[in-house]
Amino acid sequence: MKKATIENPTRWTRDYLFDALKELGIHYIFGVPGTNEIPIIDGTSYPENEVKYIECLHENIAIGAAMGSARMTGKPGILVVHVTPGIAHSIGNLFNAYRSNTPLIILCCQQQNELVTQEPLLASNLVDLARQYTKWAHEVRTPEEVPLVLQRAFKEAMAPPNGPVFISIPWEFMMVAIEDDQKMEGITRISPHFTGDDASIKQAADILANAKNPLIVAGDAVGYADAWTEIQELAELIGAPVVQQTFSSVANFPNNDYHWQGELPGSQAGVQSVFKRHDVAFLVGFGAQAQLAVFKYSDGPLIPKEVTQVYLTNNTWDIAKNFYGESAILGDVKATLPILNNYIKPQRPEGAISRNNKLEKLAQLRVHQWESYLEEAMQQSDIWAVVIAKALKDEIKKREMVDNFVYVHEAVSDGAPFQYYLPFSTEGAKPISYYCVAGGSLGWSMPASLGIKLEEKTTQGIGTKLVINAVGDGSSLFYPQTWWTAAHEKLPILYIITNNHEYHTLQLGLQQVVAAYGSEAGYGWKPKTIDPSYLRLERPKMDFVNLAKAFGGEHGEVVQTPANVHEAVARGIDHVLNHKTSYILDMRIASNTPTTPVTTPDGSMISVDKRYLLQPELNVFHADSVESDTPMLKAGRGSADEKANFNLPSLF
Repeated sequence: MKKATIENPTRWTRDYLFDALKELGIHYIFGVPGTNEIPIIDGTSYPENEVKYIECLHENIAIGAAMGSARMTGKPGILVVHVTPGIAHSIGNLFNAYRSNTPLIILCCQQQNELVTQEPLLASNLVDLARQYTKWAHEVRTPEEVPLVLQRAFKEAMAPPNGPVFISIPWEFMMVAIEDDQKMEGITRISPHFTGDDASIKQAADILANAKNPLIVAGDAVGYADAWTEIQELAELIGAPVVQQTFSSVANFPNNDYHWQGELPGSQAGVQSVFKRHDVAFLVGFGAQAQLAVFKYSDGPLIPKEVTQVYLTNNTWDIAKNFYGESAILGDVKATLPILNNYIKPQRPEGAISRNNKLEKLAQLRVHQWESYLEEAMQQSDIWAVVIAKALKDEIKKREMVDNFVYVHEAVSDGAPFQYYLPFSTEGAKPISYYCVAGGSLGWSMPASLGIKLEEKTTQGIGTKLVINAVGDGSSLFYPQTWWTAAHEKLPILYIITNNHEYHTLQLGLQQVVAAYGSEAGYGWKPKTIDPSYLRLERPKMDFVNLAKAFGGEHGEVVQTPANVHEAVARGIDHVLNHKTSYILDMRIASNTPTTPVTTPDGSMISVDKRYLLQPELNVFHADSVESDTPMLKAGRGSADEKANFNLPSLF
């Protein structure tokens, strides 16, 4: 196509992108440089664009960093990737972003439009690669449609429910000269603050008001809407325990409220044991409804049919996608809950006050259980995660930083101690003070820490002065190149490696598979060994402090015993608060802890680490054993058999 000649051009089609970023106040583009991307990256060299290019060493790091930035600001993270390898390398975190409703704009620089059909180097059908994990995927047809496509892309990424958008652009399209007055008209923004249908809200209110024993499940739409106050009021009104969805992306309920029960378990039996105690379940913002590794139809649905289900969320797909809902409200959680609460107030359900009293007493008991567990952990030769979590809590509170920290969680085997001890509370924290992903594709947290630390102002008002990333040794090895970008950009982040020299979550997963299918008719499968060498990382053992040094992270230490944890955490926090470099704590977590054989309901034998058998439940409301006289069972559920299915980490 013949283009109009513009003498001495000062704007090109790529500048439509910078028009959009300036309007929205977005200041970073993440990526890995490639020839095709240079016309876009070059735009970050102009100070008037107010955009910085953050160079990463792998596209999955770049997209992870863009996700962290997006979570803090509520605005789309911007990523530029290189043809087929670029988007292929990004798929793991693109999946995480899609499942976690993270707004992203992914610009993939396709080969020249006139050449693509001839199958040149690196070219492919890029849209099909990305489509299933995006809200919209499109390849630009002509340079003239660039502003149209960008307007639609940003609008879709930010419209509820948020999510990633993928745009493939033949790279020469971004270099077409345009007139100085050819600019984006603006970005259409659809308000997320819409209320549900009034008749549906009244119907839901009537069901909840007549519930004998209601349950609230808080999903990510609660945290993203910053709706702690509203969901707390509802829990108090109806006297309901609140559990969060498994692998919550944010802190969907404050852990200093006595209704808080942690996350749903990661097993079929565990989920069922929670729901079966209730006649009504209010599923609010509940998107990740089946976060399991093993499921058998013969064992029944996750939510028993006897439970009446009531839904509220901003996404039609998540309403009754797996289960029938007696009542369903499509609306923003924060905008709709006050209306629901007002309808319930004149007709509070019978027994709400007594249930609240019980929940408050159970929460007090939980405090004592965790104190006892911490004392036990301090007597061990190796480190248990609870010791790290308590040290972090003490240092955050001592420094009065409850409103100025973000905890990034990928210590997959040890979620409960961090969720319990860290101050994700109404004392100053917000839902986004906690960062995880609902997708489960590993290796996202270290990249996310980069984008989080870059953003000083956040959508929910907290600060990011202290960014802490706890990550398992296996997960950290996906993208240790992250430390280069942290050093390059002088981003002081505290990295805590929970280093047990093994894929501990996978070892637990193997045991769960054996328990489910080892004696099942038609299967009867058992591995050669329950402790295979391919699930260990001990030959040779990793030295993460020196690994970080190779990428420019020059500071850190190895921590061997519980007695040394608190001082090491304090040193690490002092360092990142006072210097421009990160700090790595290589925590030698217990691995070969003496194990206890447990008989599962089908008669199979598995081994459970001592620290998991002793670890108290977060969900004390559903723990049968709270009145038990047996010391070990006071720390958990009714029996070790049940505990094997209830309290082990989620398995991915």
